[in-house]
Amino acid sequence: MSMTEQATGAHHPQPRARNGAAHQPATVEHVTGAQSLIRSLEEVGAEIVFGIPGGAILPAYDPMMDSSKVRHVLVRHEQGAGHAATGYAQATGKVGVCMATSGPGATNLVTPIADAHMDSVPLVAITGQVASKAIGTDAFQEADICGITMPITKHNWLVTDPAEIPRTIAEAFHVASTGRPGPVLVDIAKDALQARTTFSWPPHTDLPGYRPVTKPHSKQIREAAKLISQAARPVLYVGGGVLKARATAELKVLAELTGAPVTTTLMALGAFPDSHPQHLGMPGMHGSVAAVTALQKSDLIIALGARFDDRVTGKLDSFAPYAKIVHADIDPAEIGKNRAADVPIVGDAREVIADLIVAIQAEHAEGRTGEAAGTGYAAWWQDLNRWRDTYPLGYDQPDDGSLSPQQVIQRIGQLAPKDTIYAAGVGQHQMWAAHFIDYEQPATWLNSGGAGTMGYSVPAAMGAKAGMPDRTVWAIDGDGCFQMTNQELVTCALNDIPVKVAIINNGALGMVRQWQTLFYNQRYSNTVLHAGPAVSNGGSATGAGTEPCAGTRVPDFVKLAEAMGCVGIRCERPDQLDAVIEKANSINDRPVVIDFIVHQDAMVWPMVAAGTSNDEILAARGVRPDFGDTEDD
Repeated sequence: MSMTEQATGAHHPQPRARNGAAHQPATVEHVTGAQSLIRSLEEVGAEIVFGIPGGAILPAYDPMMDSSKVRHVLVRHEQGAGHAATGYAQATGKVGVCMATSGPGATNLVTPIADAHMDSVPLVAITGQVASKAIGTDAFQEADICGITMPITKHNWLVTDPAEIPRTIAEAFHVASTGRPGPVLVDIAKDALQARTTFSWPPHTDLPGYRPVTKPHSKQIREAAKLISQAARPVLYVGGGVLKARATAELKVLAELTGAPVTTTLMALGAFPDSHPQHLGMPGMHGSVAAVTALQKSDLIIALGARFDDRVTGKLDSFAPYAKIVHADIDPAEIGKNRAADVPIVGDAREVIADLIVAIQAEHAEGRTGEAAGTGYAAWWQDLNRWRDTYPLGYDQPDDGSLSPQQVIQRIGQLAPKDTIYAAGVGQHQMWAAHFIDYEQPATWLNSGGAGTMGYSVPAAMGAKAGMPDRTVWAIDGDGCFQMTNQELVTCALNDIPVKVAIINNGALGMVRQWQTLFYNQRYSNTVLHAGPAVSNGGSATGAGTEPCAGTRVPDFVKLAEAMGCVGIRCERPDQLDAVIEKANSINDRPVVIDFIVHQDAMVWPMVAAGTSNDEILAARGVRPDFGDTEDD
């Protein structure tokens, strides 16, 4: 999102000190640009920097040794640095920071920056650049990282004057963390880091046009409250913006005040307690039948910090055909982008929900509750409960006595300590972790929702654990995802970051294999990861009746884990499951990796096939729900 997308409105505060109080102007210090950078990071409250040194950024690494406030974690790949900074930010609510050198170091940050941009994560990426006079000459290890990342950052800066470093860092942290959060990039020329300059704090900041609107318009709030009071089949459609705004307490009040059902997107799990009777679960391609159908049959959708993305809407022109839309978002560019809003509300989710509560209370005080609302939406809840009871989430145990991946993930959630944080990779295990672990608190579920980045889980868990060292952190990963970024377990082992990793090892790129099963006549082209033949239902690529290889065995994940300084465990049978998980939970001095060998044919259900209407949701393979008669059907 560009800076101009959030124009007009709020006061722009001066950068603040670590304790939240504005600094008095400090004595001017004579320093190098590199020292100025580290002093600026200290002043904005950066605690951890994940990174790797290299020639262009090397001047910054020398003064970092002297900092008692900024801890550096030396990662094994810059992508790991970016995802770790994202995991740190998602778990703590603070700005994540990563650092890399020029050229390939900077371009290795592109994937985590794009990932953070899709999921609105506050991230500051600091990169070194070749000397200012060499920029544009194709110098050694030169890349135009500002140009490369322009579409996937809120804003970025190229700094060639050392005097500009404090102001730029202050602005970068402000832009990343305000309005709709997101990643920014600060590219600093090597000669600017080496040159002498002065440092004083706070700097004068200048961000013309960047004025995020946080306070919603009162007229729009009243219109939304009116629609809510008149609705017969409302649904609260809650997105990740509610978590970013720290509006979960307000959301619970709003939900209970209205009595409306609540759906929480993949990015919003934990924003509303899974155990709450009004919670229908997650909507979307692999959402619960009740959540998907509630949106389809509703007459009013109250979208809070959500963006009507394709994974939620399915075929867009058939999505929620009877519903009016109240759409509240801090980013005006999202409102009306995919679905026209009857009542658009621009503002911070916390302020929007708080104002909605007051406005709805005023409607109720005037006796305007509507017939359905006045009876607690009795007819609506009768339908919702029927769908929820008839088509609950579930799974079958494999006939051959092997491990069910859903059971593995469910038991991890049941046996984990309270307030455990979970970071998932992308694919089947991500969806099972969303469904079969209960999320009662915010900031306990971290995943790559928008970009769907394989390799996210291990470094994100590392960042979360570094930021929340007293919390248990489980990475739920697949054998495909794990092989992309598992080298960061070395980082964990050497930096006392004892994460726990569950590899859901089915020997394949599971979600892609599921699509090949359903849509490509079981032709498993390049999705098999194990050393043996591809096998399903007794048939194989090399001959019928060949026994399947149980899970990926090359590499041997247990030996690999041990080689990286971790505890490695393998679990192959249901009777081993609880003991293995409890052992992992008891080890807190080293990272733990468990290789769970699971059945390869397990699939994620429910499912809406890509490009189809949500009305065509399947509760299981070949099972299309019967929704019965509802009004307007």
